Amino acid sequence: MTLVAGIDVGTGAVKVAVFRVEDGQEEWLSRCTKRIRQRDPLQLSREAFDQALEDAGVAEGDLDYVATTGEGESIPFHTGHFYSMTSHARGAKFLDPETVAILDCGALHGRAMITDERGKVTNYKMTSQCASGSGQFLENIARYLGIAQDEIGNLSTQADDPEEVSSICAVLAETDVINMVSRGITAPNILKGIHLSMASRLARLLKSIGVRNDLIMMTGGLALDEGLCEAMREQLAKMRGVDATVANHPDSIYAGAIGAALWGAFRYKKLASSGQMLQAS
Repeated sequence: MTLVAGIDVGTGAVKVAVFRVEDGQEEWLSRCTKRIRQRDPLQLSREAFDQALEDAGVAEGDLDYVATTGEGESIPFHTGHFYSMTSHARGAKFLDPETVAILDCGALHGRAMITDERGKVTNYKMTSQCASGSGQFLENIARYLGIAQDEIGNLSTQADDPEEVSSICAVLAETDVINMVSRGITAPNILKGIHLSMASRLARLLKSIGVRNDLIMMTGGLALDEGLCEAMREQLAKMRGVDATVANHPDSIYAGAIGAALWGAFRYKKLASSGQMLQAS
């Protein structure tokens, strides 16, 4: 039996997942997420880690491996670190084994990945950090409109005449939104327009890496934004030669932490079988 924890430090939140792996069976014991909100990510990582261990009924000393991903490499108590693309891909495969492509939509960027039958990432592309296609941009717009984050997706699906934001610059796009408000465009139509603009760029990323008739799993902070998921389906449906399915999972936000934990279990097993000593990296 192997006990492992995965810690995913993102721009907007810290996520932790604890797993027990035995005889090829992967049992998810606990999870914890904490929004950063200008707080110290390292301190939050410790708090989320401790909470996840308490919920799992596991002591820190019982863990065989503590894996980090994202911006978590500087966490002092980690055993090893995994690249976030690899972690998100593995986590998405855990959430749905039929997953072929992964669309990680985070606070600063969107990233499209495609995997082979073993789950290995074979190609990827990502948006620019300054593009108006990020969770942070959407959060800023919602704040300007006086809308709570968890209302964005539902309002977007109520749009009847969306107006797309054409600019790829976040600053100029925010100016576009201000102009829309002055012209009396409703919040649902503004949000749906933003979602369609984001989805258009993300769909092009997916097609460029070879996605065709595949299951695309949404991960990251925007994975449960149903307005964005619906916009992705609409934009992909317009693309010739693409008949992909866009899916998400209630635990999509934990994909990176899940993948880190499971890769940690795999690495621990390999090191243990070869008699090597584990060392923090």
